Amino acid sequence: MPLIRRLQDPRWETWLAVAPDIALHSRCWPAHLPRMAQGRGGLGVRMLRILQSQPGPVVLIGADIPDIEKHHIAQAFRRLGQHDLVFGPAVDGGFWLVGARGIPPRGLFENVHWSSPTALADSVASAKGGSISYVETLHDVDRLADLKRG
Repeated sequence: MPLIRRLQDPRWETWLAVAPDIALHSRCWPAHLPRMAQGRGGLGVRMLRILQSQPGPVVLIGADIPDIEKHHIAQAFRRLGQHDLVFGPAVDGGFWLVGARGIPPRGLFENVHWSSPTALADSVASAKGGSISYVETLHDVDRLADLKRG
């Protein structure tokens, strides 16, 4: 079952954050789902913009997480009931989910070494205070070898 259909749930509103912006109106996206352009900038700038675009809580996930299920998203929202930020660690040192209860801290995602084993630790360090929680560690797909993992 495709990821979008598998994760839709009446407990939350699903949006698609589309890049590049020109693809926002592509017919490849499900017509019933609202979409927003990610805009310019690096990954951290784009994620922060999306976290700030809606009143919290907001949870972002990557589309490259084969094992993600609804209960992972629900758990992240539950954690945001008592914490300012939530992360879903990835096996490779990055993260597959980030969520914010309200307005994210200024400077979130600054000085993060993306696609490195320290991406999660760098992101947590950039949060500069506030309470942080974590959900289950999952695999993400960054390289062909990640698809072949057994």
